[in-house]
Amino acid sequence: MRAPERRPPLATQKELSDFLAQVERRAFKQAVFAVHDDASALDIVQDAMLRLAEKYSDRPAAELPLLFQRILQNAIRDHFRRQKVRGTWTTQLSNLGTGDDGEGDPLDTLEVEEAGTIPESPALRLEQAETMALIEEAVKSLPERQREAFLLRYWEELDVSETAQVMGCSEGSVKTHCSRATHALAKLLRAKGVTL
Repeated sequence: MRAPERRPPLATQKELSDFLAQVERRAFKQAVFAVHDDASALDIVQDAMLRLAEKYSDRPAAELPLLFQRILQNAIRDHFRRQKVRGTWTTQLSNLGTGDDGEGDPLDTLEVEEAGTIPESPALRLEQAETMALIEEAVKSLPERQREAFLLRYWEELDVSETAQVMGCSEGSVKTHCSRATHALAKLLRAKGVTL
């Protein structure tokens, strides 16, 4: 007779809450990079967090990061699908405008809270902020799939296999997207005088 398989313990409410608090800012930045609109990005992240809490709170804590990334990427894709459908019906109305030029950047309001990465000198802090702004602009300019692969691999620190699961593609595609993204970023940043 076989012993029953031991499943990892399910995530507690506190573990789920702590996980969501931990990924909230990074997820918001990811969504902003994808949709270029802070209000839409916030809606996408909130929807992804709610879906995780409502549908997957019965999963082990170790599964939450991959599940959340998959939900977040699907929410971003859903946003673009809805925009395409809306665009079909509202092309004539879009010329009316709302007066909002959309030039504000919500990323400016987010600051890194890890004290270990903040230089003590104001000059070095300014240099670091300027470099980060250039990097963020460069990441925004990447094609969608390259940006997605790059952020999942190097920002979220998922491995190639996990990234492939989240993106719904092969590991080879992930490697190709990441390679193209890093080369494009290096070229863009070199052109701005940034060498990392």
